[in-house]
Amino acid sequence: MFAVIGAIAFSGKAIIVKLAYRHGVDAVTLIMYRMLFALPLFAAMVWWATYRQDGGGQPPLKRRDWLGVLGLGFSGYYLASFLDFAGLAFITASLERLILYLTPTLVLLLGRVLFGRRVQRKQLWGMLISYAGVLLVFGREVTLAGSEVAWGSLLVFISAISYALYLTYSGELVQRLGSLRLVGLATSVACLLCILQFVLLRPLTAAEVAMPVIWLSLLNAIACTAVPVLLVMMAIERIGAGLTAQVGMVGPMSTILMGVWLLGEPFTPWIAAGTVLVVAGIFVFSRTR
Repeated sequence: MFAVIGAIAFSGKAIIVKLAYRHGVDAVTLIMYRMLFALPLFAAMVWWATYRQDGGGQPPLKRRDWLGVLGLGFSGYYLASFLDFAGLAFITASLERLILYLTPTLVLLLGRVLFGRRVQRKQLWGMLISYAGVLLVFGREVTLAGSEVAWGSLLVFISAISYALYLTYSGELVQRLGSLRLVGLATSVACLLCILQFVLLRPLTAAEVAMPVIWLSLLNAIACTAVPVLLVMMAIERIGAGLTAQVGMVGPMSTILMGVWLLGEPFTPWIAAGTVLVVAGIFVFSRTR
C-alpha cells in the first residue's frame, strides 16, 4: 500500500502543474513556490535522519560529502524538476509520465557508457518495447500539435537523463549517509537553487500569482513531493526495491486516468497502446537479474 500510494502521489505532480499553468504562471515561478513550501519538510527529514533516526549521532559531512550532495541536488532534483516543469507546458501529462518512466533504462545505458557494465539481452528487449511505446504516443501527438510537442518531449527526456545521472552516482553517498539523510540534503539544495533562480531571473512582483497557484503549489510540495518520498522509502524497507519498482508501474496508469478526469485530456487508442508497451517493456526490463 505504501508503494501504490507513493506511486500515485508522485504521478499527481504532473496534473497539479498542468492545472497551475491554466492561471498564467510560468515554470520558474511555479517551481519556486513548490520548492519554497517543500524546503521545511526536507529540512525536517535531514534533522530526523541526523539526530533522531537509529539513535542519532550521525557523523558530520566531510568536504567530499558536501560536494557530492551539491552535485546530486543540482542534477537529480533541481535540473530534473525544472526541465520537467518546463516540458509540461508543451505536452500532455500522459506523455510526460511515459517519458519519465524510461528512467531505469537510462540508468542502465549510463552504467554501460560510464562504467562498462554489461547489458543483458532481455534488458535490451524490454528497452525496445518501452521506447516503441513512447514513440507511438509521441508520433501521434507531434502529428496533432506540431513542434511544441517535440520541444516539450525533449525537455522532459533531458529531465529523465538528469535524474538518471543522480541515481547512477548516488550509490556511494547512500552507503555513507543513508537514504533519508541524502534525499533530505539533496532536495534541500535543490529547493535553495530553485528559489535563487527565481530571485535572479524574475522581479519580486512575479511572486504575485493567483491564489489557486499557491494552494496547488502547497499541495504539490506536500502530497506529491515530500509524502511520496517517505512512502516509497517505507515500502522499500518492507518489500525491497525490486517489488517496490514493479508496484510503481501503476504510476503511468494513474497519470492517464487523472489527466482524463481532471484535465480533460483525451484517452485515445494510441495512448492506451503506448502505455501498454511502456509498462510491458519496463516489466520485462525489471525482471532481469
